[in-house]
Formats: sequence, structure tokens, C-alpha cells
Amino acid sequence: MKILHCCLAGLYTDDYGYQENIMPKMHKLQGHDVYILASTKIWLKGSKIGYTNPKSYHTKEGIPITRMSYIKWIPTYISSKLRIFRGIEKYLLCLQPDIIFIHDVQFLSIVSFANYARTYNSTRIYVDNHSDFVNSARNIISKYILHKIIYKYCAKTIEPYTRKFYGTLPIRVDFLEKMYNLPEQKLEILLMGFDHTLIDLSVKNIIHHNIRKKYNISSNDFLIVTGGKIDKLKNIHILIKAFNELDNLNIKLLIFGSLLNDVRNDIEGMLVHSKNVIYIDWQSSIEIYKIFLASDLAIFPGRHSVLWEQAVGLGLPCIFKRWHGHQHVDIGGNCLFIDDVNEMTIKEILIHVIKNTDLYQKMKLIASEKGNKEFSYYEISKYAIEL
Repeated sequence: MKILHCCLAGLYTDDYGYQENIMPKMHKLQGHDVYILASTKIWLKGSKIGYTNPKSYHTKEGIPITRMSYIKWIPTYISSKLRIFRGIEKYLLCLQPDIIFIHDVQFLSIVSFANYARTYNSTRIYVDNHSDFVNSARNIISKYILHKIIYKYCAKTIEPYTRKFYGTLPIRVDFLEKMYNLPEQKLEILLMGFDHTLIDLSVKNIIHHNIRKKYNISSNDFLIVTGGKIDKLKNIHILIKAFNELDNLNIKLLIFGSLLNDVRNDIEGMLVHSKNVIYIDWQSSIEIYKIFLASDLAIFPGRHSVLWEQAVGLGLPCIFKRWHGHQHVDIGGNCLFIDDVNEMTIKEILIHVIKNTDLYQKMKLIASEKGNKEFSYYEISKYAIEL
């Protein structure tokens, strides 16, 4: 089948480990003819937003990608905010895809896809959603103007031609229903996961040894890992304070990721006085997977990131901050949740897991037995287009 992945609502950055990067790769592996239509908006180093030029090229997997330019008859600031692009209908008429997978509905040029689907009604359209009440609709303008009016219009415009609307978290399914009033029968959850092609799990013991050697971590050390784009909402600064109170030389904390400005000075100051904390900058997806395989426990005490599903998928026991609509990462006892995140609660739960050998071994067994199966992007990608 000819499958078009549309990434016009947000950022598309080459070689990242996000869903919009991995799903096209999986569909190509499954033998489909795959294309990507993307905006020029990208992540720059240091987690800043930037832009690249409109152009056509191929991803490293050989998938044709076209970055669309914004319309010119209104100021670019407005067209980029409302996400209005030129040339979409011409592109669709030329490509004539069998399936269109739209990553997020929040762009006004979704009207072009509705116009195309009205004429070519054999094309199957699927839409996903990455917005929820934690990362979006957090002020009056965002909630009542952008989402309740503009983005709801976008969702309602494409709804008659869409087979499924997917929320990538349970709370994101709720968001689609409550904010955009989409019909419940079209709503489902579509899990995020990990890319099995990046790592050979049959040699995970070798990877475990090599990563620990690289960062001077002994085989007897209990290694806790966390990371991501680190801002205040990730609560890594609280984690470091709690970890420093453990006072155990055989417990190490490895933090990877980019420090955003709201926590940079605080965390850099803490690291100077933290004996068993190892900080490394942002890593490639492959290196992150290797770090997970070398670790004994992952902890994410703040806002959700795609690293949650990747850690679970790679069989790592985890501790998460409890958020409404985020319990999908619990696959039967592989993880624990913290309700109120502070130094005391983090310290207590870490001690509880590390000292309670039976509990930890149970978490580890469930994670290793179920994680790979539940969170494989290869299988998730087939489910996404009803194959």
C-alpha cells in the first residue's frame, strides 16, 4: 500500500525517536510504499525550536520526505502559527495515497486533506493526537480559542473521512472527546513504543557490560536512570536532592538529556556536590536504549515523555509520577507510581524498591516478560492502520 504520513501540525526532526519518525520506518519495513509530508519546523540542539528550508529529500531509511512551505499572502508569523501551507492538494493529487496517517489535527491546512478525501473516498484516513490537559490547553487563549474553536474546527472538518482517531495516551483519548467532541466510536488508544531495529536484545548482556564500563559503573552498583528534555516539570532537580540523601556508594544515578534554562543553574549547582550522580548530555536513540539496558531501574518523577514507553518496552522496571490517564505503562506490576512528588516520597520509594528484593525481582520479571511485546512499534504500526 502507498502510505502518506502527514506531520504538518508540529515539529518533524530527522533521526529523532518520536512516533512520527518510527511509524513510517516500520511501515516501510513491512513492505509498504511510504512517504512523509512535513512542516519546516524542527528541534534544534538544546531543545530550541527552529526552521529548515522547504525541500524534498530522503530519510536515512530511504523514505521520500517533502517539507512544505507556508502560504505567502499573509505574514509568515500568522501562517506558521495557524499552520497554513501551500501546495498540499497538488501534492495529494500527484501522490494519490491509499492510506493517510495524520499526526495531530491542529493545522488549518487539514482542510486540503478533507477536500481530497471527499473526491477520493477510497483513501483511508487515520489521525492521532499528542495533546492532553497536561501539555496543552493550559491557559484561556489556548483552551478556549485555539482548541475549542480553531483546532476543534480542524478535527470536525476531517472527522467524516477518518476511520479512527487515536490518543497516544488514555488521557489523550479523553482530550479528543472533551475538547473536540469527536464520536466515541471512532476513538481508541494507540500506544507509543520502542524501535526494535535499533538494538539487538540477544546481546543485551554485552551492552549492559560495555555501557557500565564506559561510565565507570561496576557490576555490583545498582544503577538508576532518568533523562529527557529536562525542565522544572520533569522534577529531576527534586530527584537529585532525594538521591543525595541515600548515602549509599553502591547506588548510582545516571541522568541524560538537555537542561532547559528554567533548571540549568540549579541542576548544574547540585551536580558539583553529588558524588554518585552521573550527568551526560542528550544522547541518540540507540545510546538511550543501551543506557536503559545497562540500568536496574528507571525513574521519571515528572511530566510524561516518550522515554516512559521506551523504558517499559526494553524491559526495565520503572517508577513514574502518577498522572490521570497515564496508567497504561503498568502492564501487571512492572512499575510503581508516586502520587505527591517531593524529596521525601522519592527517597522512600527508592529505598522501598532497592531494599525489598522480592518486590524488585517481581517488577523485573514482569517488565522483561511483557514489555517487549506490549510496546513494540512494529506491532503498534500495523494496528494503527488496521492490518
